[in-house]
Amino acid sequence: MASIKDTARRFFDACETGQGWNACQACCHADATFSAQAKVLAGVGTLADYTEWMKNLLGPIPDGRYEVRSFAVDEERGNVAAYAVFRGTHTGPGGPVPPTGNAVEADYVYVMEFDGDRIRHMTKIWNDRISLQQLGWA
Repeated sequence: MASIKDTARRFFDACETGQGWNACQACCHADATFSAQAKVLAGVGTLADYTEWMKNLLGPIPDGRYEVRSFAVDEERGNVAAYAVFRGTHTGPGGPVPPTGNAVEADYVYVMEFDGDRIRHMTKIWNDRISLQQLGWA
C-alpha cells in the first residue's frame, strides 16, 4: 500500500500538470470533495471538477508550471499540505480575454485530507484576486 505522502505527490503532479481527473482519480475517493475561499472557484465542489479546472487553465497558460516549496505530512491527522508557486504566461487561447502576454506568479497551498490511502477532500488556499490581476483578467 502506498503511503499518503506518495499518493499526495502523485496526485499533486498529475493535477498541476493538467492531466485532469483521468490521471488523478486513482489517488482519490470517487466522491472526493473540494473547497476554496476563492471567487473564481465558487462553483467547484468536487475534486474531479477541480482537476478538470486545472486542466483547462493550461489552455490559456500553456507554459504553466509549479515549484514545490514545502511538502508536509501530518500522519496523526491524515493529511498532507503542499505549498507551491505556480508560474505561467497567458499566451494561449481561452480565458476571459484574448491573450494578454501577462505572467502570473501565485503562492498556494493544497491541504489533502485522506481516508485510508486515498484523498477524500482537498482545500486550496490561494488569493485568486492577485493572480487574476497579474494576468490582466480582473
